[in-house]
Amino acid sequence: MFVYVKPYSSKSSSLQSSLILEERQAPLGVLFLYMHSINPKHITYKDVSKIIFENEKLTLSTESKKLVQKTRDIIEKAVKNKEVIYGVTTGFGAFKTVVIDSSQVAELQRNLIVSHAVGVGDYFDSKVVTGILFLIANYLSKGHSGVRPIVVETLLAMINKGVYPLVPEKGSVGSSGDLAPSAHVILVLMGEGEAEYQGRQMSGAEAMKKAGIKPVVLEAKEGLALINNTATMTANAVLALSEAQKLIDLADKAGSLSAEALRATTKAFDADIHRIKPHQGQIEVAKHLRSLLRGSKMIDNSKTQDQYSLRCMPQIHGAVRECFRYVESVVNTELNSVTDNPLIFEKNGKIKVISGGNFHGEPVAIAMDSLGIAVCELANISDRRIASILDPATNNGLPAFLVEKGGLNSGFMILQYTTAALVSENKILAHPASVDSIPTSANVEDLVSMGTIAARKANEILENVKQVLAIEMIVACQAIDFRKKAGFTLGKETEKLYKEIRKLVPYFSKDEVYYPYVKKVVNLIDQGKL
Repeated sequence: MFVYVKPYSSKSSSLQSSLILEERQAPLGVLFLYMHSINPKHITYKDVSKIIFENEKLTLSTESKKLVQKTRDIIEKAVKNKEVIYGVTTGFGAFKTVVIDSSQVAELQRNLIVSHAVGVGDYFDSKVVTGILFLIANYLSKGHSGVRPIVVETLLAMINKGVYPLVPEKGSVGSSGDLAPSAHVILVLMGEGEAEYQGRQMSGAEAMKKAGIKPVVLEAKEGLALINNTATMTANAVLALSEAQKLIDLADKAGSLSAEALRATTKAFDADIHRIKPHQGQIEVAKHLRSLLRGSKMIDNSKTQDQYSLRCMPQIHGAVRECFRYVESVVNTELNSVTDNPLIFEKNGKIKVISGGNFHGEPVAIAMDSLGIAVCELANISDRRIASILDPATNNGLPAFLVEKGGLNSGFMILQYTTAALVSENKILAHPASVDSIPTSANVEDLVSMGTIAARKANEILENVKQVLAIEMIVACQAIDFRKKAGFTLGKETEKLYKEIRKLVPYFSKDEVYYPYVKKVVNLIDQGKL
Protein backbone atom coordinates (compact mmCIF):
# COMPACT_ATOMS: atom_id res chain seq x y z
CA MET A 1 0.00 0.00 0.00
CA PHE A 2 1.04 3.62 -0.26
CA VAL A 3 2.04 5.69 2.70
CA TYR A 4 0.56 9.13 2.46
CA VAL A 5 2.81 11.68 4.13
CA LYS A 6 1.75 14.99 5.63
CA PRO A 7 2.81 17.27 8.47
CA TYR A 8 1.11 16.78 11.82
CA SER A 9 -2.29 18.41 12.03
CA SER A 10 -4.76 18.45 14.87
CA LYS A 11 -7.53 18.17 12.31
CA SER A 12 -8.68 14.70 11.36
CA SER A 13 -7.79 13.44 7.90
CA SER A 14 -10.51 13.20 5.27
CA LEU A 15 -8.76 10.12 3.88
CA GLN A 16 -10.28 7.79 6.48
CA SER A 17 -6.90 6.07 6.69
CA SER A 18 -4.97 4.45 9.50
CA LEU A 19 -2.53 6.62 11.40
CA ILE A 20 0.94 5.22 11.92
CA LEU A 21 2.20 6.74 15.17
CA GLU A 22 5.90 6.54 14.63
CA GLU A 23 8.74 8.85 13.75
CA ARG A 24 10.52 8.05 10.51
CA GLN A 25 12.51 9.74 7.80
CA ALA A 26 10.43 10.56 4.74
CA PRO A 27 11.97 10.67 1.25
CA LEU A 28 13.91 13.79 0.26
CA GLY A 29 15.09 14.36 3.81
CA VAL A 30 11.86 15.84 5.18
CA LEU A 31 10.93 14.69 8.67
CA PHE A 32 7.29 14.05 9.47
CA LEU A 33 5.95 12.89 12.80
CA TYR A 34 2.70 11.47 11.49
CA MET A 35 2.09 9.51 8.32
CA HIS A 36 -1.20 8.43 6.79
CA SER A 37 -1.36 4.98 5.29
CA ILE A 38 -3.73 4.75 2.34
CA ASN A 39 -5.27 1.35 1.79
CA PRO A 40 -5.36 0.92 -2.01
CA LYS A 41 -8.66 -0.94 -1.77
CA HIS A 42 -10.36 2.19 -0.48
CA ILE A 43 -8.80 5.12 -2.31
CA THR A 44 -11.43 7.52 -3.66
CA TYR A 45 -11.37 10.39 -6.11
CA LYS A 46 -11.37 12.73 -3.10
CA ASP A 47 -8.12 11.19 -1.85
CA VAL A 48 -6.47 11.60 -5.24
CA SER A 49 -7.84 15.14 -5.54
CA LYS A 50 -6.22 15.94 -2.20
CA ILE A 51 -2.87 14.65 -3.46
CA ILE A 52 -3.22 16.70 -6.65
CA PHE A 53 -4.25 20.00 -5.07
CA GLU A 54 -2.41 19.98 -1.74
CA ASN A 55 1.03 18.80 -2.91
CA GLU A 56 1.46 16.35 -0.07
CA LYS A 57 4.36 13.93 -0.05
CA LEU A 58 4.23 10.24 -0.93
CA THR A 59 6.44 7.25 -0.36
CA LEU A 60 6.20 3.53 -1.06
CA SER A 61 5.44 1.43 2.00
CA THR A 62 7.54 -1.55 3.00
CA GLU A 63 4.57 -3.85 2.37
CA SER A 64 4.13 -2.64 -1.20
CA LYS A 65 7.84 -2.78 -1.88
CA LYS A 66 7.80 -6.48 -0.98
CA LEU A 67 4.80 -7.13 -3.26
CA VAL A 68 6.45 -5.31 -6.15
CA GLN A 69 9.76 -7.11 -5.69
CA LYS A 70 8.05 -10.49 -5.50
CA THR A 71 6.62 -10.25 -9.02
CA ARG A 72 9.82 -8.61 -10.25
CA ASP A 73 11.68 -11.75 -9.25
CA ILE A 74 9.23 -13.79 -11.33
CA ILE A 75 9.89 -11.68 -14.44
CA GLU A 76 13.65 -11.83 -14.03
CA LYS A 77 13.53 -15.59 -13.66
CA ALA A 78 11.35 -15.89 -16.79
CA VAL A 79 13.79 -13.80 -18.83
CA LYS A 80 16.71 -15.86 -17.56
CA ASN A 81 14.90 -19.05 -18.56
CA LYS A 82 14.06 -17.57 -21.99
CA GLU A 83 10.33 -18.04 -21.49
CA VAL A 84 8.05 -16.51 -24.14
CA ILE A 85 5.86 -13.87 -22.45
CA TYR A 86 3.94 -11.17 -24.30
CA GLY A 87 5.63 -7.79 -24.02
CA VAL A 88 8.56 -9.24 -22.10
CA THR A 89 10.18 -11.49 -24.70
CA THR A 90 7.87 -10.66 -27.62
CA GLY A 91 6.95 -7.56 -29.59
CA PHE A 92 3.77 -5.57 -28.95
CA GLY A 93 0.32 -5.43 -30.55
CA ALA A 94 0.51 -6.80 -34.07
CA PHE A 95 4.11 -7.87 -33.33
CA LYS A 96 2.99 -10.19 -30.54
CA THR A 97 4.34 -13.27 -32.38
CA VAL A 98 7.84 -11.84 -32.81
CA VAL A 99 10.12 -13.37 -30.17
CA ILE A 100 12.81 -11.07 -28.76
CA ASP A 101 16.18 -12.37 -27.66
CA SER A 102 16.79 -12.07 -23.92
CA SER A 103 19.80 -9.83 -24.59
CA GLN A 104 17.48 -7.24 -26.17
CA VAL A 105 14.68 -7.05 -23.60
CA ALA A 106 15.89 -3.72 -22.17
CA GLU A 107 16.22 -2.21 -25.65
CA LEU A 108 12.69 -3.44 -26.41
CA GLN A 109 11.28 -1.48 -23.47
CA ARG A 110 13.07 1.76 -24.37
CA ASN A 111 11.97 1.42 -28.00
CA LEU A 112 8.39 1.04 -26.81
CA ILE A 113 8.46 4.34 -24.92
CA VAL A 114 10.21 6.46 -27.54
CA SER A 115 8.03 5.14 -30.37
CA HIS A 116 4.79 5.68 -28.44
CA ALA A 117 5.44 9.28 -27.30
CA VAL A 118 3.64 10.87 -30.25
CA GLY A 119 0.99 13.03 -28.54
CA VAL A 120 0.02 16.39 -30.02
CA GLY A 121 -1.76 19.56 -28.95
CA ASP A 122 -1.61 21.66 -25.81
CA TYR A 123 -0.03 20.23 -22.69
CA PHE A 124 -2.08 18.94 -19.77
CA ASP A 125 -2.05 21.10 -16.65
CA SER A 126 0.45 20.04 -14.01
CA LYS A 127 -2.42 18.95 -11.76
CA VAL A 128 -3.48 16.38 -14.36
CA VAL A 129 0.12 15.23 -14.72
CA THR A 130 0.43 14.82 -10.94
CA GLY A 131 -2.65 12.61 -11.10
CA ILE A 132 -1.18 10.55 -13.93
CA LEU A 133 2.10 10.01 -12.08
CA PHE A 134 0.28 8.97 -8.92
CA LEU A 135 -2.15 6.60 -10.65
CA ILE A 136 0.62 4.81 -12.55
CA ALA A 137 2.58 4.40 -9.32
CA ASN A 138 -0.54 3.30 -7.47
CA TYR A 139 -1.47 0.41 -9.73
CA LEU A 140 2.15 -0.73 -10.05
CA SER A 141 2.42 -0.82 -6.26
CA LYS A 142 -0.16 -3.60 -6.06
CA GLY A 143 2.43 -6.11 -7.23
CA HIS A 144 0.96 -7.60 -10.41
CA SER A 145 3.15 -5.86 -13.00
CA GLY A 146 6.69 -7.09 -12.46
CA VAL A 147 8.50 -3.75 -12.28
CA ARG A 148 11.33 -2.98 -9.84
CA PRO A 149 10.48 -0.94 -6.71
CA ILE A 150 12.87 1.80 -7.88
CA VAL A 151 10.51 2.51 -10.79
CA VAL A 152 7.59 3.24 -8.46
CA GLU A 153 9.78 5.20 -6.05
CA THR A 154 11.07 7.39 -8.88
CA LEU A 155 7.52 8.22 -10.00
CA LEU A 156 6.73 9.29 -6.44
CA ALA A 157 9.93 11.33 -6.22
CA MET A 158 8.83 13.22 -9.35
CA ILE A 159 5.57 14.12 -7.61
CA ASN A 160 7.33 15.09 -4.38
CA LYS A 161 9.91 17.26 -6.15
CA GLY A 162 7.49 18.82 -8.64
CA VAL A 163 8.90 17.40 -11.88
CA TYR A 164 5.96 17.54 -14.29
CA PRO A 165 6.44 15.89 -17.69
CA LEU A 166 5.02 17.88 -20.59
CA VAL A 167 2.19 15.65 -21.77
CA PRO A 168 0.21 16.59 -24.92
CA GLU A 169 -3.54 16.34 -24.48
CA LYS A 170 -4.29 14.53 -27.73
CA GLY A 171 -3.25 11.14 -29.07
CA SER A 172 -4.85 8.54 -26.82
CA VAL A 173 -7.63 6.27 -28.08
CA GLY A 174 -8.09 4.85 -24.57
CA SER A 175 -6.80 1.35 -25.33
CA SER A 176 -4.35 -0.41 -24.94
CA GLY A 177 -4.48 2.15 -22.23
CA ASP A 178 -3.41 5.77 -22.47
CA LEU A 179 -0.33 4.85 -24.46
CA ALA A 180 0.83 8.16 -25.94
CA PRO A 181 0.36 10.40 -22.88
CA SER A 182 1.86 7.77 -20.57
CA ALA A 183 4.87 7.45 -22.87
CA HIS A 184 5.50 11.21 -22.61
CA VAL A 185 5.47 10.82 -18.82
CA ILE A 186 7.90 7.90 -18.89
CA LEU A 187 10.31 9.67 -21.23
CA VAL A 188 11.05 12.04 -18.36
CA LEU A 189 11.36 9.14 -15.91
CA MET A 190 14.09 7.89 -18.29
CA GLY A 191 15.78 11.31 -18.36
CA GLU A 192 14.47 12.19 -21.81
CA GLY A 193 11.52 14.17 -23.19
CA GLU A 194 10.46 17.53 -21.76
CA ALA A 195 9.25 18.67 -18.36
CA GLU A 196 8.23 21.63 -16.27
CA TYR A 197 10.22 22.23 -13.09
CA GLN A 198 9.83 25.22 -10.75
CA GLY A 199 7.70 27.02 -13.32
CA ARG A 200 10.11 26.58 -16.24
CA GLN A 201 10.00 24.25 -19.24
CA MET A 202 13.20 22.34 -19.91
CA SER A 203 14.48 18.98 -21.06
CA GLY A 204 13.51 15.97 -18.98
CA ALA A 205 17.19 15.33 -18.27
CA GLU A 206 17.71 18.85 -16.90
CA ALA A 207 14.54 18.72 -14.79
CA MET A 208 15.51 15.40 -13.21
CA LYS A 209 19.05 16.65 -12.56
CA LYS A 210 17.89 19.90 -10.96
CA ALA A 211 15.43 17.95 -8.78
CA GLY A 212 18.13 15.51 -7.72
CA ILE A 213 16.32 12.47 -9.12
CA LYS A 214 18.27 9.75 -10.91
CA PRO A 215 16.58 8.68 -14.18
CA VAL A 216 15.60 5.04 -14.59
CA VAL A 217 17.04 2.73 -17.23
CA LEU A 218 14.11 0.46 -18.04
CA GLU A 219 14.47 -3.28 -17.82
CA ALA A 220 12.30 -6.21 -18.94
CA LYS A 221 8.51 -5.61 -18.84
CA GLU A 222 8.83 -2.13 -17.30
CA GLY A 223 8.09 0.04 -20.33
CA LEU A 224 4.94 -1.94 -21.08
CA ALA A 225 3.80 -1.85 -17.45
CA LEU A 226 4.28 1.92 -17.33
CA ILE A 227 2.08 2.77 -20.32
CA ASN A 228 -0.59 0.03 -20.33
CA ASN A 229 -2.97 1.99 -18.13
CA THR A 230 -5.97 4.30 -17.91
CA ALA A 231 -4.10 6.87 -15.83
CA THR A 232 -4.62 9.87 -18.11
CA MET A 233 -8.37 9.48 -18.55
CA THR A 234 -8.80 8.65 -14.86
CA ALA A 235 -6.72 11.62 -13.67
CA ASN A 236 -8.93 13.84 -15.81
CA ALA A 237 -11.97 12.05 -14.38
CA VAL A 238 -10.82 12.85 -10.84
CA LEU A 239 -10.64 16.55 -11.71
CA ALA A 240 -14.05 16.37 -13.40
CA LEU A 241 -15.67 14.80 -10.35
CA SER A 242 -14.08 17.37 -8.03
CA GLU A 243 -15.44 20.19 -10.17
CA ALA A 244 -18.84 18.59 -10.68
CA GLN A 245 -19.33 18.11 -6.96
CA LYS A 246 -18.96 21.86 -6.40
CA LEU A 247 -21.19 22.84 -9.30
CA ILE A 248 -23.98 20.39 -8.42
CA ASP A 249 -24.34 22.03 -5.00
CA LEU A 250 -23.93 25.53 -6.46
CA ALA A 251 -26.66 24.97 -9.05
CA ASP A 252 -29.22 24.60 -6.26
CA LYS A 253 -28.01 27.84 -4.70
CA ALA A 254 -28.06 29.77 -7.98
CA GLY A 255 -31.53 28.39 -8.70
CA SER A 256 -32.72 29.55 -5.27
CA LEU A 257 -31.53 33.10 -5.92
CA SER A 258 -33.36 33.05 -9.26
CA ALA A 259 -36.50 31.70 -7.61
CA GLU A 260 -36.49 34.66 -5.26
CA ALA A 261 -35.68 37.10 -8.06
CA LEU A 262 -38.76 35.82 -9.95
CA ARG A 263 -40.93 35.64 -6.81
CA ALA A 264 -41.56 31.95 -7.38
CA THR A 265 -43.59 29.59 -5.21
CA THR A 266 -42.00 26.79 -3.17
CA LYS A 267 -45.06 24.53 -3.50
CA ALA A 268 -43.25 22.34 -6.03
CA PHE A 269 -40.57 21.58 -3.43
CA ASP A 270 -43.00 20.13 -0.89
CA ALA A 271 -41.70 16.86 0.55
CA ASP A 272 -44.94 14.98 -0.19
CA ILE A 273 -44.49 15.45 -3.93
CA HIS A 274 -41.05 13.89 -3.87
CA ARG A 275 -41.97 11.16 -1.44
CA ILE A 276 -44.13 9.56 -4.15
CA LYS A 277 -41.45 9.84 -6.85
CA PRO A 278 -38.62 8.80 -4.59
CA HIS A 279 -35.49 9.30 -6.65
CA GLN A 280 -32.87 10.00 -4.02
CA GLY A 281 -31.33 12.93 -5.88
CA GLN A 282 -34.72 14.54 -6.39
CA ILE A 283 -35.56 14.21 -2.70
CA GLU A 284 -32.19 15.71 -1.74
CA VAL A 285 -32.53 18.71 -4.05
CA ALA A 286 -36.07 19.49 -2.89
CA LYS A 287 -34.90 19.38 0.72
CA HIS A 288 -31.90 21.57 -0.12
CA LEU A 289 -34.11 24.14 -1.87
CA ARG A 290 -36.53 24.24 1.06
CA SER A 291 -33.61 24.89 3.38
CA LEU A 292 -32.09 27.58 1.17
CA LEU A 293 -35.39 29.45 0.76
CA ARG A 294 -36.63 29.13 4.34
CA GLY A 295 -37.79 32.50 5.70
CA SER A 296 -37.71 34.28 2.33
CA LYS A 297 -40.27 37.08 1.87
CA MET A 298 -39.60 37.17 -1.87
CA ILE A 299 -41.28 33.82 -2.37
CA ASP A 300 -44.92 34.13 -3.42
CA ASN A 301 -46.93 31.06 -2.41
CA SER A 302 -50.17 32.60 -3.65
CA LYS A 303 -49.07 31.48 -7.12
CA THR A 304 -50.16 28.09 -8.44
CA GLN A 305 -47.00 27.11 -10.28
CA ASP A 306 -43.92 28.36 -12.14
CA GLN A 307 -42.13 27.46 -15.35
CA TYR A 308 -40.20 24.19 -15.48
CA SER A 309 -36.78 25.80 -14.90
CA LEU A 310 -38.01 26.70 -11.39
CA ARG A 311 -40.69 24.12 -10.67
CA CYS A 312 -38.67 21.11 -11.86
CA MET A 313 -35.34 21.90 -10.24
CA PRO A 314 -35.63 18.86 -7.92
CA GLN A 315 -36.30 16.52 -10.84
CA ILE A 316 -33.60 17.98 -13.12
CA HIS A 317 -30.87 18.83 -10.62
CA GLY A 318 -31.65 15.59 -8.80
CA ALA A 319 -31.10 13.49 -11.93
CA VAL A 320 -27.65 15.05 -12.27
CA ARG A 321 -26.87 13.99 -8.70
CA GLU A 322 -27.89 10.44 -9.48
CA CYS A 323 -25.57 10.37 -12.50
CA PHE A 324 -22.76 11.80 -10.40
CA ARG A 325 -23.04 8.88 -7.97
CA TYR A 326 -22.77 6.36 -10.79
CA VAL A 327 -19.71 8.12 -12.21
CA GLU A 328 -18.13 8.37 -8.75
CA SER A 329 -18.52 4.62 -8.29
CA VAL A 330 -16.90 3.85 -11.65
CA VAL A 331 -13.97 6.20 -11.11
CA ASN A 332 -13.34 4.98 -7.57
CA THR A 333 -13.28 1.41 -8.86
CA GLU A 334 -10.82 2.37 -11.60
CA LEU A 335 -8.58 4.10 -9.05
CA ASN A 336 -8.29 0.85 -7.14
CA SER A 337 -7.66 -1.33 -10.19
CA VAL A 338 -4.61 -2.86 -11.86
CA THR A 339 -4.66 -1.95 -15.55
CA ASP A 340 -1.49 -3.57 -16.90
CA ASN A 341 -1.09 -6.43 -19.39
CA PRO A 342 0.08 -9.11 -18.97
CA LEU A 343 -0.58 -9.52 -15.25
CA ILE A 344 1.32 -11.72 -12.83
CA PHE A 345 -0.34 -13.80 -10.12
CA GLU A 346 1.35 -15.93 -7.48
CA LYS A 347 -0.43 -18.04 -4.89
CA ASN A 348 1.01 -20.88 -2.84
CA GLY A 349 4.01 -21.08 -5.12
CA LYS A 350 1.91 -21.34 -8.29
CA ILE A 351 2.56 -18.61 -10.86
CA LYS A 352 0.21 -17.39 -13.61
CA VAL A 353 1.09 -14.76 -16.22
CA ILE A 354 -2.12 -13.83 -18.01
CA SER A 355 -2.82 -11.51 -20.92
CA GLY A 356 -6.16 -9.74 -20.69
CA GLY A 357 -7.74 -6.35 -21.27
CA ASN A 358 -7.71 -4.40 -17.99
CA PHE A 359 -6.12 -1.49 -19.84
CA HIS A 360 -9.38 -0.87 -21.72
CA GLY A 361 -10.97 2.43 -20.74
CA GLU A 362 -14.60 1.67 -21.61
CA PRO A 363 -15.94 2.00 -18.03
CA VAL A 364 -14.35 5.42 -17.61
CA ALA A 365 -15.29 6.48 -21.14
CA ILE A 366 -19.00 5.77 -20.67
CA ALA A 367 -18.95 7.33 -17.20
CA MET A 368 -17.31 10.52 -18.44
CA ASP A 369 -19.69 10.80 -21.37
CA SER A 370 -22.55 10.37 -18.90
CA LEU A 371 -21.20 13.05 -16.58
CA GLY A 372 -20.75 15.47 -19.47
CA ILE A 373 -24.32 14.93 -20.63
CA ALA A 374 -25.71 15.26 -17.11
CA VAL A 375 -23.98 18.50 -16.15
CA CYS A 376 -25.04 20.06 -19.46
CA GLU A 377 -28.51 20.16 -17.92
CA LEU A 378 -27.29 22.35 -15.07
CA ALA A 379 -26.27 24.96 -17.63
CA ASN A 380 -29.37 24.46 -19.80
CA ILE A 381 -31.77 25.05 -16.93
CA SER A 382 -29.68 27.94 -15.61
CA ASP A 383 -29.79 29.69 -18.98
CA ARG A 384 -33.59 29.38 -18.99
CA ARG A 385 -33.82 30.96 -15.53
CA ILE A 386 -31.56 33.79 -16.67
CA ALA A 387 -33.75 34.38 -19.73
CA SER A 388 -36.87 34.46 -17.54
CA ILE A 389 -35.37 37.09 -15.23
CA LEU A 390 -34.37 39.34 -18.13
CA ASP A 391 -37.65 39.11 -20.07
CA PRO A 392 -40.38 41.52 -18.90
CA ALA A 393 -43.00 39.06 -20.15
CA THR A 394 -41.89 36.49 -17.55
CA ASN A 395 -40.00 38.33 -14.80
CA ASN A 396 -42.95 39.38 -12.67
CA GLY A 397 -42.62 43.15 -12.85
CA LEU A 398 -38.89 43.69 -13.24
CA PRO A 399 -37.54 46.10 -15.88
CA ALA A 400 -36.42 44.62 -19.19
CA PHE A 401 -32.84 43.32 -18.96
CA LEU A 402 -32.67 44.64 -15.39
CA VAL A 403 -31.63 48.17 -16.28
CA GLU A 404 -33.25 51.44 -15.18
CA LYS A 405 -33.06 53.29 -18.49
CA GLY A 406 -33.58 50.63 -21.11
CA GLY A 407 -32.77 51.68 -24.66
CA LEU A 408 -30.05 54.04 -23.63
CA ASN A 409 -28.65 51.07 -21.68
CA SER A 410 -28.66 47.44 -22.82
CA GLY A 411 -28.44 46.14 -19.28
CA PHE A 412 -27.77 42.41 -18.93
CA MET A 413 -29.05 41.55 -22.42
CA ILE A 414 -25.76 40.17 -23.73
CA LEU A 415 -24.98 38.16 -20.62
CA GLN A 416 -27.70 35.80 -21.75
CA TYR A 417 -26.24 35.73 -25.27
CA THR A 418 -23.07 34.39 -23.67
CA THR A 419 -24.90 31.70 -21.72
CA ALA A 420 -26.79 30.75 -24.87
CA ALA A 421 -23.47 30.30 -26.68
CA LEU A 422 -22.04 28.22 -23.82
CA VAL A 423 -24.99 25.86 -23.54
CA SER A 424 -25.04 25.40 -27.31
CA GLU A 425 -21.33 24.57 -27.30
CA ASN A 426 -21.98 22.07 -24.52
CA LYS A 427 -24.55 20.30 -26.65
CA ILE A 428 -21.89 19.70 -29.30
CA LEU A 429 -19.31 18.60 -26.69
CA ALA A 430 -21.85 16.23 -25.12
CA HIS A 431 -21.83 13.93 -28.14
CA PRO A 432 -20.47 10.70 -26.63
CA ALA A 433 -16.87 9.82 -27.43
CA SER A 434 -17.41 6.26 -26.22
CA VAL A 435 -19.71 5.32 -29.11
CA ASP A 436 -16.84 5.88 -31.54
CA SER A 437 -13.96 3.54 -32.33
CA ILE A 438 -11.21 3.35 -34.92
CA PRO A 439 -9.28 0.06 -35.09
CA THR A 440 -5.54 0.30 -34.39
CA SER A 441 -2.44 -1.94 -34.54
CA ALA A 442 -3.39 -3.77 -37.74
CA ASN A 443 -6.87 -4.49 -36.36
CA VAL A 444 -5.55 -6.36 -33.31
CA GLU A 445 -6.92 -3.55 -31.17
CA ASP A 446 -10.18 -3.41 -33.05
CA LEU A 447 -12.48 -1.56 -30.62
CA VAL A 448 -11.06 1.22 -28.48
CA SER A 449 -12.71 3.38 -25.78
CA MET A 450 -11.83 7.01 -26.58
CA GLY A 451 -11.96 7.44 -22.80
CA THR A 452 -9.44 10.27 -22.60
CA ILE A 453 -11.41 12.27 -25.16
CA ALA A 454 -14.56 11.70 -23.09
CA ALA A 455 -12.81 12.87 -19.90
CA ARG A 456 -11.31 15.94 -21.57
CA LYS A 457 -14.71 16.88 -22.99
CA ALA A 458 -16.38 16.47 -19.60
CA ASN A 459 -13.93 18.95 -18.08
CA GLU A 460 -14.52 21.42 -20.91
CA ILE A 461 -18.30 21.16 -20.39
CA LEU A 462 -17.87 21.71 -16.67
CA GLU A 463 -15.89 24.89 -17.31
CA ASN A 464 -18.77 26.20 -19.42
CA VAL A 465 -21.31 25.22 -16.75
CA LYS A 466 -19.33 27.15 -14.16
CA GLN A 467 -19.42 30.29 -16.32
CA VAL A 468 -23.18 29.98 -16.80
CA LEU A 469 -23.85 29.57 -13.08
CA ALA A 470 -21.63 32.57 -12.32
CA ILE A 471 -23.67 34.68 -14.74
CA GLU A 472 -26.94 33.42 -13.26
CA MET A 473 -25.92 34.56 -9.79
CA ILE A 474 -24.89 38.01 -11.07
CA VAL A 475 -28.22 38.36 -12.89
CA ALA A 476 -30.25 37.11 -9.93
CA CYS A 477 -28.53 39.51 -7.51
CA GLN A 478 -29.27 42.46 -9.81
CA ALA A 479 -32.94 41.43 -9.90
CA ILE A 480 -33.00 40.93 -6.12
CA ASP A 481 -31.83 44.52 -5.63
CA PHE A 482 -35.00 45.70 -7.39
CA ARG A 483 -37.05 43.49 -5.04
CA LYS A 484 -35.20 44.80 -2.00
CA LYS A 485 -36.12 48.36 -3.00
CA ALA A 486 -39.75 47.23 -2.76
CA GLY A 487 -39.16 45.94 0.78
CA PHE A 488 -38.83 42.21 0.15
CA THR A 489 -36.17 40.21 2.01
CA LEU A 490 -34.22 37.05 1.18
CA GLY A 491 -34.09 33.80 3.09
CA LYS A 492 -31.35 33.42 5.67
CA GLU A 493 -29.18 31.13 3.52
CA THR A 494 -29.67 32.94 0.23
CA GLU A 495 -28.88 36.23 1.99
CA LYS A 496 -25.42 34.82 2.78
CA LEU A 497 -24.86 33.92 -0.85
CA TYR A 498 -26.14 37.31 -2.02
CA LYS A 499 -23.74 39.13 0.33
CA GLU A 500 -20.80 37.04 -0.86
CA ILE A 501 -21.53 38.01 -4.47
CA ARG A 502 -22.07 41.65 -3.54
CA LYS A 503 -18.59 41.87 -2.01
CA LEU A 504 -17.25 41.74 -5.57
CA VAL A 505 -20.14 42.61 -7.88
CA PRO A 506 -22.07 45.87 -7.41
CA TYR A 507 -25.57 46.84 -8.45
CA PHE A 508 -25.40 48.34 -11.97
CA SER A 509 -27.54 51.42 -12.55
CA LYS A 510 -26.13 51.81 -16.08
CA ASP A 511 -24.11 49.84 -18.58
CA GLU A 512 -20.56 48.92 -17.64
CA VAL A 513 -17.94 46.40 -18.74
CA TYR A 514 -19.36 43.23 -17.17
CA TYR A 515 -16.85 40.52 -18.00
CA PRO A 516 -14.38 41.30 -15.17
CA TYR A 517 -17.20 40.68 -12.69
CA VAL A 518 -17.99 37.31 -14.25
CA LYS A 519 -14.32 36.41 -13.78
CA LYS A 520 -14.48 37.46 -10.14
CA VAL A 521 -17.45 35.20 -9.42
CA VAL A 522 -15.81 32.32 -11.27
CA ASN A 523 -12.76 32.81 -9.04
CA LEU A 524 -15.02 32.63 -5.98
CA ILE A 525 -16.37 29.31 -7.24
CA ASP A 526 -12.84 28.01 -7.90
CA GLN A 527 -11.80 28.97 -4.37
CA GLY A 528 -14.77 27.12 -2.90
CA LYS A 529 -16.17 30.29 -1.31
CA LEU A 530 -19.68 29.83 -2.66
